[in-house]
Amino acid sequence: MKLYTFWRSNAAYRVRVALNIKGIPFEKVSIDLLKGEQFAAGFRDVNPARAVPALDLDDGKPALFESMAILEYLEETHPQPALLPGDARGRARVRALAQIVVADGHPLQVPRVRKMLVEGFKFDEAQLAHWQTHWYQESLISLEEHLARDAETGRFCHGDSVTMADICLAGWIIGAQGQKVDLAPYPTVMRIAKACFAMDEFAREHMSKQPGAPGAPPA
Repeated sequence: MKLYTFWRSNAAYRVRVALNIKGIPFEKVSIDLLKGEQFAAGFRDVNPARAVPALDLDDGKPALFESMAILEYLEETHPQPALLPGDARGRARVRALAQIVVADGHPLQVPRVRKMLVEGFKFDEAQLAHWQTHWYQESLISLEEHLARDAETGRFCHGDSVTMADICLAGWIIGAQGQKVDLAPYPTVMRIAKACFAMDEFAREHMSKQPGAPGAPPA
């Protein structure tokens, strides 16, 4: 099984963590998004969307793509340990918390959006930083208010077991820290993130530890 990934990719981080939690061995294939390797013909054959992650199951069929679709596939094919609750309402809540990150916040931060802001709309560094910080804050406010309010919140986003929502939250916090977002206003979010990062399945996939990351050890 090959995972096409990139050290800085929040979406790829989600899949790496899920594979670890499920105990599924995989090979990492780095696609440097900053160098434009996603546009090379070889990778476009893997994922015509020109994005990571993509998961090649070595079954002779096209690779799976889009992080949440991959997580759902892993949940269906490797149901234990579960990343979704057993009840329909709980599953809806976990998916909704995850979507605050993957649908509301993350799409506004990806390289192609930043590229358009700089090249198309002539954002300078300060304007781009303001854009990124603003959208991190908006999503974190939503997460904090839901998590602090809801009785279903436990050690993690939903109860005391890791779910897809925690995987999304953890990656989002790494990104926010990289952007130097003030995280003090989000104590519930940060409590949960700390619980996630205490687990090896999360910690060893931290973006700073991946091949190609600044200061990372050689692969």
